Amino acid sequence: MERKIGLVLSGGGVRGVAHIGILQVLEELGINITHVAGVSAGSIVGALFAAGHPAKDILQFFKNTSIFKISNYAIFKPGIINTGKLIQVFNKYLEEDSFESLQKELYIIATDLEHAKSKVFHSGPLVKTILASSAFPMVFSPVTIDDVLYADGGIMNNFPIEPLEGICDRIIGVYVNPIKNLKKEDITSSLSVLERSYHLSIGASCIQKFDRFDILISPNELSQYDTFGVSHIDEIYKIGYEAALKQKDTLEKLLTT
Repeated sequence: MERKIGLVLSGGGVRGVAHIGILQVLEELGINITHVAGVSAGSIVGALFAAGHPAKDILQFFKNTSIFKISNYAIFKPGIINTGKLIQVFNKYLEEDSFESLQKELYIIATDLEHAKSKVFHSGPLVKTILASSAFPMVFSPVTIDDVLYADGGIMNNFPIEPLEGICDRIIGVYVNPIKNLKKEDITSSLSVLERSYHLSIGASCIQKFDRFDILISPNELSQYDTFGVSHIDEIYKIGYEAALKQKDTLEKLLTT
C-alpha cells in the first residue's frame, strides 16, 4: 500500500517561488507527494504541481506571468488587480478546470469574507478557487464562488496543515513567510503598513503549528524579499532549493520509515 506523504505550502507572495525550489529537490530525491494543501501563493504552486507540471515548468510560469501588468488593474472593483482577468492565464497551464482532473489530492484554502471563516476546497472548479485563495486584500479583487465572496486564504489560515492531518502518514511543511524586523523609515506607504500588519497578524498562529510537521522547511533568508517584488525570482528559487538540500537526509528517510 502506497504511503501517503503530504505537503503543505504556505502563502507568501513572490516568496512562494521558494516552494518551487523545494519541489525540485523532492523530484530529485524521488519522493512521491500524494497530497497537497496550499494557500495563496502556495495554492498556485500546489495546483500546478498537482496537475503534473515539473518544478522547472512551474518556475517558468512565474517568470512568464505578468500578474501586475497594467491591463489587469481593476476598475470599479474592491482591489487594484482585477482577479477575473487572470483566469485565462491559468487556463493555459491547467487543461481541465477541476480538482478531479489533478494527479494528486489537492486542498486549497480561501477566506469566506461574508461568514468570517476559513473554507477548504477539495472538489469542483479549480481556477477560481486558486484566484480566491490568492486574492491579497486591497491588491487583488475578491472572488465570488457559489454566490459567496472569498479572499486570500492566508487571512485566517496561512499554513493549512489541518486538511492533511489524519490522512497522511507523513507531512512536510514549507513556510515562506518569515517576519523580519523593520525600521520606521521602512514603512513608507499604505501598502507597506497593510503588508506589515497582515504579516504580524497571521505569523504567530503559523509558528504555533511548526511542531506538528514531520519535516519543516522555513528559510529565514526569505525575510529580505518583499511580498510583491518580482525582480528576484531566481534568487528566491535558489533559497528554497538550498533549504531543502540541507534537509536531504531527513527527506530521504521518508522513503524508508
